[in-house]
Amino acid sequence: MGDLLLVRHGETEWSLSGQHTSYTDLPLTRHGEEQAKSLAPLLSGRTYAAVRTSPLARAVRTAELAGLTGAVPDADLHEWDYGGYEGVTTDDIHRTRPGWDLWTDGVPPGPDGHLGESPEEVGRRADRVLARVDAALAREDGDVVLVAHAHFLRVLTARRLGLPPAEGRLFRLETGTISRLSTEHGRPVIAEWNTRP
Repeated sequence: MGDLLLVRHGETEWSLSGQHTSYTDLPLTRHGEEQAKSLAPLLSGRTYAAVRTSPLARAVRTAELAGLTGAVPDADLHEWDYGGYEGVTTDDIHRTRPGWDLWTDGVPPGPDGHLGESPEEVGRRADRVLARVDAALAREDGDVVLVAHAHFLRVLTARRLGLPPAEGRLFRLETGTISRLSTEHGRPVIAEWNTRP
């Protein structure tokens, strides 16, 4: 059985400023593009059973620059919908909601049908992705790569390890990094985290 490689997209203007970015489709910064290119040597030389990306441009571009070919967009890899907190920093939220925590307090509804998501809703999407990942890994013809976003990949990691979705809070994930989930004695484990060249 292969490994599950998680790639967080490169830096954007909002990841740099700390603004919550889910459905706003921002491009990578110049530094974000360099981060993505720098991942290519870490990803080359492996065989992949599947390569999936979030449909958002920052993830698709990261996959391209990292040399991943044949990537298939997967809507379930979309970032957590932050609803009314889209584009807002945690510091700004704390001015009106001291002590607010995404993992426990959720988000208010936003515009244009962006109602926001709870950890459990994101967890259900992550579970669907993991079911598809398991099917690809069962073919035993390589690893699976997911190129997506910090909060979503943190929830997915929690679910892979058998934890509730909100326990994704335990796994800080930096831009332009690779993390590897593997198995030991038949159990899922974190084999690498936040790896950069």
